[in-house]
Amino acid sequence: MSDPPVLLVLDLAGTFAFALNGALTAVRTAHLDIVGVITLGMITAVGGGIIRDVLLGALPPATFVDWRYLAVAAGGGLIAFLFSRGLDRFTRLIDLLDAAGLSLFAVTGAGKALELGVGPAQAIILGAVTGVGGGTVRDVLIQRVPSVLSSGLYAIPALVGAALVVAAESGGISTLLGVPVALGAAVVCFLIRMVGLHFEIDAPKPPGIEHEGSGASGNDGG
Repeated sequence: MSDPPVLLVLDLAGTFAFALNGALTAVRTAHLDIVGVITLGMITAVGGGIIRDVLLGALPPATFVDWRYLAVAAGGGLIAFLFSRGLDRFTRLIDLLDAAGLSLFAVTGAGKALELGVGPAQAIILGAVTGVGGGTVRDVLIQRVPSVLSSGLYAIPALVGAALVVAAESGGISTLLGVPVALGAAVVCFLIRMVGLHFEIDAPKPPGIEHEGSGASGNDGG
């Protein structure tokens, strides 16, 4: 089943933002060449969806069925490589697009998991994985602790958005409302993420651990 046009457009916008921010992270922290920067940008953008589809046995992954995702991801990585210095002034806009991408990916990931018959808890986890998986793989490749595990409010909004989709499906609401329910869940995820960025809120840490850093900008959390 093809996505409704509004969800497809937002999904592609999120893919572009993830690729842009993932590639910028590669430029700033790993000092890679053009191949490395674009590759890490693409992994950030589509990695979570690929992991989800492999775990669900939905092969080939959707990324390799619809060429637009790879093209948009590669374009975002290339733009980050060419204009990395100039893009610094658009950090807030990239953060907004990135939060939107996280929200849509978490929601659509959970929805796809439910369509393929997994249980509610598994669908919530797979929704979050869709949102944060690519950034996690990127961080592993550049040999740093994934920021989603150490700083920023990133995985929690994704889990909340995915949980709302699962709850709506369990209550029969999404059958009646469809896209509005998905968008509503995405808006909640988006707002939580943006509040975390604005107030520099981290997920709780063990007692006695000194606070280090704040909410990671863009898709540094995955």
